[in-house]
Amino acid sequence: MSWLVTGGAGYIGAHVVRALSSAGLAPVVIDDLSSGHAEFVPDGVPFVRGTILDRELVTRALAEHDVEGVIHVAGYKYAGVSVQRPLHTYAQNVEGTRVVLEAMADAGVHNIVFSSSAAVYGTPDVPLVTEDLPKRPASPYGESKLIGEWLIRDQAVATADSEHPLRHTSLRYFNVVGSADPSVYDTSPHNLFPIVFEKLIANETPRINGDDYDTPDGTNVRDYVHVGDIAAAHVVAAQRLLSGAPIEAAYNLGSQNGLSVREIMDAVARVTGIPFTAEIGPRRPGDPDRIVATGDLAARDLDWAMRYTVDEMVRTGWEARRAAL
Repeated sequence: MSWLVTGGAGYIGAHVVRALSSAGLAPVVIDDLSSGHAEFVPDGVPFVRGTILDRELVTRALAEHDVEGVIHVAGYKYAGVSVQRPLHTYAQNVEGTRVVLEAMADAGVHNIVFSSSAAVYGTPDVPLVTEDLPKRPASPYGESKLIGEWLIRDQAVATADSEHPLRHTSLRYFNVVGSADPSVYDTSPHNLFPIVFEKLIANETPRINGDDYDTPDGTNVRDYVHVGDIAAAHVVAAQRLLSGAPIEAAYNLGSQNGLSVREIMDAVARVTGIPFTAEIGPRRPGDPDRIVATGDLAARDLDWAMRYTVDEMVRTGWEARRAAL
């Protein structure tokens, strides 16, 4: 028996694959390599190259590899760009999720962990985001993730009285950083850590977008969570589904406290040994002062914890990026 990881050649998915292997749950990867990297898939892990929009391919992968559950990480994850590419975003994230669920039904697979996003909440005006907060996504990306949760919920309702009802949970989180394996690093052109690292590698000065927010140091405060912790929570969720234990429909994987962009910049300078004073640019439209989520439910059920300090987040991410040079 195995678990299919959609998007398993990507930054987060590849970490989930390694965490599954460590837990004794055999992973199988499906990825079209649109943003993933074949070299991120460990030797010996079956790799199906193709899109999750191909129902026949997904169904065949589920059947041929005796899959008992899916960890659905694949998706178009760029919230800002999704505003310019809404149709592409919906095709990848909404239609992709629908096809995965349809393939699961065809193959008789009844467990799914969905990699959702805290973007489903939009820009809440509360200090801490909890799971019951109203969902007001502010981008096509956030909307597509919320619709994905709805699709999974509705399929669970539709199969509730069947012999094998769909068991599921969705994991919501913000900014994933660091590395738990030096061969895997964040290659996104839109995330803070890789943007800063690439600036330093190019001997350029990183920039902060606005320093006049209503926060202690004037810069945005966000959840930054280590990819190793994120991957571990996905695996515990999968194990909980398999065991038949009660599980919530959704969990926030939040830091409870958050970190400011300036705190991140200070940690980068400290850890890399490259002194710099970040340039201050204008605010980005729509950036809220603070978005931080709780992780109480996940701590109760998924062994969720923040196991890395900010310096360790930076160090592991920087070392993995440097290893690729």
